[in-house]
Amino acid sequence: MVSLKKTRLKEVKAVKIGKNMSVNELISGLGDCAFGAGRLATAVEIYEAMLEEETTKFIGISGALVPAGMRNIIAQMIRERYVDVVVTTGANLVHDIIEALGDHHYKIGEGANKSIDDVFLREQGMERIYDVVVPEEAFARLEAFLRGVFEKLDPKKDKGYCIRELTKAIGENLSDRDSILRSAVDSEVPIFCPAIADSMIGLHAWIYKQTSPLKVDAFDDMKELIEIFCQAPCTGAIILGGGVPKNFIFQTALIAPPREQGQEGFDYAIQITTDTPENGGLSGATLEEAKSWGKIGAKAKAVTVYCDATIALPVIMAAVRARRDNET
Repeated sequence: MVSLKKTRLKEVKAVKIGKNMSVNELISGLGDCAFGAGRLATAVEIYEAMLEEETTKFIGISGALVPAGMRNIIAQMIRERYVDVVVTTGANLVHDIIEALGDHHYKIGEGANKSIDDVFLREQGMERIYDVVVPEEAFARLEAFLRGVFEKLDPKKDKGYCIRELTKAIGENLSDRDSILRSAVDSEVPIFCPAIADSMIGLHAWIYKQTSPLKVDAFDDMKELIEIFCQAPCTGAIILGGGVPKNFIFQTALIAPPREQGQEGFDYAIQITTDTPENGGLSGATLEEAKSWGKIGAKAKAVTVYCDATIALPVIMAAVRARRDNET
């Protein structure tokens, strides 16, 4: 039996809450804690290390984070180049456009989601996402906006448009600085949306195609994403939730040649999820499991934080930004 003295043990130290304690000070205290608290602190350390090195940073955004209020944080991460590549669901882009067009999402009163009458909401022209509702009229304005974007696209463009080019065209037609799509255009950060057909954008694109030419290549984005990965001296991934964005990011490493010293896969990875691995689903799959595929490097700095991303992401970003500001 190996002696405990020869293993790498770190004393657990109870965190103390000080007067006027900052988020960064709290996270620093959590670094000596265990369980989720320790993982949260580790995520901040990994993100900080990711930013200190010449790292191409990929972010995967699943779920409905925009309706939940994470829109400005993600747009800020793009503008300040805390991320360099975005892979997201169509739903998040849809709700980003809705906000950019002047419509809003509304939170239902505390506890109301347990007793809310969804048939009544339907009658009132409101559509629900957990404890958030969106007025039906917002989707009518979305449809009109998207049609205007589609009409501006060149129907004679060779090979049509890849999805990344489509998201860029949408962003170019928005003026809201807090928009994820607009921020990406201004910062020259590509937005990939591999499952765009599974959204209102895809639905309205299909409707438009019934009467007008519109050609979008759903596979062409893979070449660009893989090239970005292969050309990066160092790579990092921030995965919010999982799903299609997670796999689309990680699969780039499957066919990329090993880099210096035979290193393969991502060098850094942070996953924030509420799913667990027991059912075999991708969103709960551990980052250690990804090492068996070569998606994450054997010596990569990686951590999974089991937490709602709407809680963990703001805390991580607040702490990382504070540390970066203190360095300048």
